[in-house]
Amino acid sequence: MGREIDEVRFTREDRQRYREKVKRDLAVLRRMLADDRFERGRKLIGVEVEFYVVDGEGAPTMMNAELLERIESEDFQTELAQFNIEFNLAPHKIIGTVFREIEEELQTSFEHADRRAEELGAHVAMVGIIPTLKNLHVTIQNMSASPRYHLLNEQVLEARGEDLLLEIEGTERLSLHASSIVMEAAATSVQLHLQVTPDGFADVWNAAQAASAAQVAVGANSPFLLGKELWRETRIALFQQTIDTRSEELTAQGVRPRVWFGEKWIKDVTDLFDENVRYFPALLPLVDEEDPEAIMESGGIPHLPELVLHNGTIWRWNRPIYAVARGKPHLRVESRVLPAGPTMVDTVANAAFYYGLVRALAELDPPIHKQLSFVAAQDNFFSAAREGITAELFWPGVGTVPASELILRTLLPLAHTGLDAWGIDPLDRDRYLGIIEQRALKRRTGANWQVETFRSLYDDGDLERDDALVEMTRRYLEGMRSNEPVHTWDLP
Repeated sequence: MGREIDEVRFTREDRQRYREKVKRDLAVLRRMLADDRFERGRKLIGVEVEFYVVDGEGAPTMMNAELLERIESEDFQTELAQFNIEFNLAPHKIIGTVFREIEEELQTSFEHADRRAEELGAHVAMVGIIPTLKNLHVTIQNMSASPRYHLLNEQVLEARGEDLLLEIEGTERLSLHASSIVMEAAATSVQLHLQVTPDGFADVWNAAQAASAAQVAVGANSPFLLGKELWRETRIALFQQTIDTRSEELTAQGVRPRVWFGEKWIKDVTDLFDENVRYFPALLPLVDEEDPEAIMESGGIPHLPELVLHNGTIWRWNRPIYAVARGKPHLRVESRVLPAGPTMVDTVANAAFYYGLVRALAELDPPIHKQLSFVAAQDNFFSAAREGITAELFWPGVGTVPASELILRTLLPLAHTGLDAWGIDPLDRDRYLGIIEQRALKRRTGANWQVETFRSLYDDGDLERDDALVEMTRRYLEGMRSNEPVHTWDLP
């Protein structure tokens, strides 16, 4: 949710007006779809990368405002905590050497931000959850100054009516209560955008859902939280629980969570916006002056701000996006399942795997949602988050197999086909998918490298637990700056 807002108090009347306006926006969206008002033919992708700001020991440091002033670029923005920033890459056409170009731009921007951070005695880091994170880093005092974050925190806690409960059972167990949503800032991610046509949206979203488990399994990079070894992609559980507006009783009643995989395949993009209206009360009921019907009647393009804001407070792992650019409306699928890091080349390899796989899955005959049950796709997703590359995943025509085997034998060939269909340069296709192949062959993801390195330093070495985490993080940051794929990193 990137909209800047002032500090406000909401009344019952505000919430009623907002609900009615969201429904009006949705009705106008349906009219726009029926009238074929949407942009077609632009095959664009976009990437957003979230970073930690860390000190010389690799621990979070609270200086995002100062760092952003030094970076002096609108492409970098603040994030929830003072130890986070985000970089937004301009949209690119998905063709030819686009992935090589994206890697160069991302790496250049990362190095620029890191140089500016060094002037402040700090660094920027790409990792799903920094292993050195401690409770003292994730307090309300360390929330970024923007009023929108404080208002969001207030509304989540007010809707929940009690402190947040975080319980994650993995290799070890973590259980604690949190009095703010700042813990969510511990989870940094990469978001991948794909512009789609209205009639192609459902197939692409369904394909993205089906692909999510493989993405998480081969891209996992968040095995530690507050010193505990938990899931291979702990970020999934962390995010889901720290933005949970449900009390224990509402959870037991089956009320949907706001961080959500979903519950069924869709037939149309409006299925998702319908669910938003039907299942989720407003968190930030801010009513805009825009009259969407009048704009439509005059031949203009409405921005549907209430619909967009409401959608931005429901954190689907694959989210629908409505936006207006250059005076034309378009739709995007936003994939939110991947963690940040370990390197830019790994990040771009993850992106190439995603865009190729989704293209191929969306064009299968019969479509993937006719072959794979939604429950199986969801089970796969959470199994991959818990176990990473060693997770057992189900796939139609294959059965239940290790994620590494499924990726190597079935999904990588599909991703090759998809990238060819996009017109990607064969050298780039082979380079980036080759990184995914090697990760699967070696079963060496960012998460596995972190765990193996930590265990060598702690279990087999003479370092105390905290010292082992600091040393592992130091080595991780060295590898990250090398921009060499994580499967090539040395182990102790």
